[in-house]
Amino acid sequence: MVTECNQLRMRSPKDGKYYRTDAANTEQVLRLVQSIPSPKAEPSKLWLAEEGDAHR
Repeated sequence: MVTECNQLRMRSPKDGKYYRTDAANTEQVLRLVQSIPSPKAEPSKLWLAEEGDAHR
């Protein structure tokens, strides 16, 4: 997953400086969340699946 992320320069709301920040697109974020093997992640996985179906 790390190789799928890009680093973008984003401005910090705290100090206004720009920092390189890991960023991912929607598909990459969904894959990341789906890969979490914790029961606590299940509600988020279900919600993301429902939202994905609603936006097709």
